[in-house]
Amino acid sequence: MHRSRPAPQRVLRLDSTSEAVDALLPLIAEAHTRASTAERAAPAHAFAGPVLLIDGRSGSGKTALATALAAALDAQLVHLDDIYPGWNGLDAASRHVHDELLTGATARWQRWDWANEQPAEWASVDPGLPLVIEGIGSLSRANAVAATFAVWLELDDDSRRRRALGRDGAAYEPHWEMWAAQEDAFLAREDPASLADVIVDFTAR
Repeated sequence: MHRSRPAPQRVLRLDSTSEAVDALLPLIAEAHTRASTAERAAPAHAFAGPVLLIDGRSGSGKTALATALAAALDAQLVHLDDIYPGWNGLDAASRHVHDELLTGATARWQRWDWANEQPAEWASVDPGLPLVIEGIGSLSRANAVAATFAVWLELDDDSRRRRALGRDGAAYEPHWEMWAAQEDAFLAREDPASLADVIVDFTAR
């Protein structure tokens, strides 16, 4: 379902994931209502429920927020961490979300086998249910058009690094700078914060 033109962008400065969920749920419901009643001249993938994109730099809290929103909405949840084709795969995963999951003939995505460094099985999503997609690269210009609601997360760099490396440790640290460079390039090209319906700023927490 393509979204209609968003309401003026909001910035929410919050202290917790639970506060973010409480603030976002009514906004998502409003966006879904707008999208459901918008003109249907442009062909759209047949998602009956809202499609959410949750983006932000590494360690900003995307997974926690997306997991909580998916639970509150009884939604399917797709993590880009399961799609990136290796440590150089940010842009490829962003395109994969658009081509296969959001606008493909069948709503599906392919898992990346990190242990064996190769593509793995395909998984389908039910277009009759809400869908939450989280990960850096999810909120591109092309993907935003095909979504109902988009969120960009902000968190200060020191906190992001501490959270990300505390979570993934030795597996991530050697790739931190290379991944950050891909994030920089994606942000420069797509400006995802400007595409979001809401910016959630966790910096104060």
